[in-house]
Amino acid sequence: MTEPATRYPEYVLTIVCPDRPGIVFAVASFLVHSSGNILESQQYDDRLEQRFFMRVQFEVYDAAMTLERLRAGFEKVALASDMTWQMWDAEAKYQTLVMVSKDGHCLNDLLYRQSTGALPIEIPAIVSNHPDLERLAKSYGISFHHIPVTPDTKADAEAELMALVESLGIHLVVLARYMQVLSDEVCTALNGRAINIHHSFLPSFKGAKPYQQAFERGVKLVGATAHYVSPDLDEGPIIEQDVLRVDHSLSGAQLVAAGRDVESQVLCRAVRWHAETRVLLNGNRTVVFR
Repeated sequence: MTEPATRYPEYVLTIVCPDRPGIVFAVASFLVHSSGNILESQQYDDRLEQRFFMRVQFEVYDAAMTLERLRAGFEKVALASDMTWQMWDAEAKYQTLVMVSKDGHCLNDLLYRQSTGALPIEIPAIVSNHPDLERLAKSYGISFHHIPVTPDTKADAEAELMALVESLGIHLVVLARYMQVLSDEVCTALNGRAINIHHSFLPSFKGAKPYQQAFERGVKLVGATAHYVSPDLDEGPIIEQDVLRVDHSLSGAQLVAAGRDVESQVLCRAVRWHAETRVLLNGNRTVVFR
């Protein structure tokens, strides 16, 4: 009987730094001297901005080489090349707080996928400004926090939200059709770790019932955009987009259903790539190592 292959601890390293010779060599040399073996390596050189991006997934043979020791050792390499970097346990799951209003399609998709292990996240809490989706949250055994938002209570509501983020050790906040605008202060506090999803009709069909507006105009494409939250509404760095062709045969309800499917799929991909540390910020854009 064949013995199962030995599994060694796996880690992910991401770096962003000014482009210069020797970066890949420095990273590879560090891993070799740390009993590391590269399993996956991707890199991108932004020649316009003269910036270098890299993601490396590796395993370590020496049990004494803990994540803490690896981080401490890599600090010298990072300082020598002015790197902004992260190193994570590849098996670690992002603690993810999901925010939602009344539409539950994106939330339902995320809950199902995390429950089956298809997404490397754990969802300890759901926040909503409406009570409608509490039953769905409880069906997955997840705590539901109803935090109403009015112009008079917005500051208190956001303080309660940020207290949850802090107390639960949240790595990622997902706005899964949360129909409230976050303040500039909250957007800044969650910079690079809050993802929003919206239909891609903007700016054509703003306001209420965008799919009904699109149906009345006879659109031939529906789509969705997942992006990082920023103080500029719906203008944060884009992570993922997709479109679906439609035609005259679809009713208004069918068009809404098609749009919801695209939104759910696009948001899922964006969350998975972020949780796998595959998305690196590049100013107002992103580098996505799929």
